[in-house]
Amino acid sequence: MIPRFDEAIKSGVRYRNRPGAYGILQHGRQVLVTFQSLPKPEYQLPGGGIDPGESPVQALHREVFEETGWGIQVLRRLGAFRRYTYMPEYDLWARKIAHIYLCRPTREKGPIPEPNHTAHWMQMGEAAELLANGGDRYYMRRLLRQLNQHR
Repeated sequence: MIPRFDEAIKSGVRYRNRPGAYGILQHGRQVLVTFQSLPKPEYQLPGGGIDPGESPVQALHREVFEETGWGIQVLRRLGAFRRYTYMPEYDLWARKIAHIYLCRPTREKGPIPEPNHTAHWMQMGEAAELLANGGDRYYMRRLLRQLNQHR
C-alpha cells in the first residue's frame, strides 16, 4: 500500500494519473532543495513528472537539472507516496504517485533552466519542516531518523 498525504480526495473530481520522480539530494547533513516561486511559493524536493518513454531515474536526472542546475548520482529508491492535488500550471487535477530516491549531488552543471526555480542548500532538519507537502517531509524525516540512529 502506498501512503497518501495532504489533501483529501474530492468527490466529483476526475483525477489524472501523474507519476513523478523526486530526489533527496544529500551531502552530509545538508540537502539541496528547490524553491518554486510560482504558482505558489514553496520549497520542494527536486523532481517532477515522468514523460512518456522515460524511466523514473531518467526523469529524475532531467528534472533535477532543470530545477537545480545540478547533476546527481542516484543511490537508492526510498519509497513512494500518493497525493491528490490541483496543478494550476497544467490546469489538471492529479493523482500524483511520487517515487522518492536518495541521491548524491555530483556537480553544478549550469544555470537553472526552469523558470521560477532556485536551488537552496539547507540542513536536513530545516528541510523536514519547510518542504511544502507531507510526503516530502515524511521521507526527509525518515532519512534523518535513520542517520541519527547510525551515529
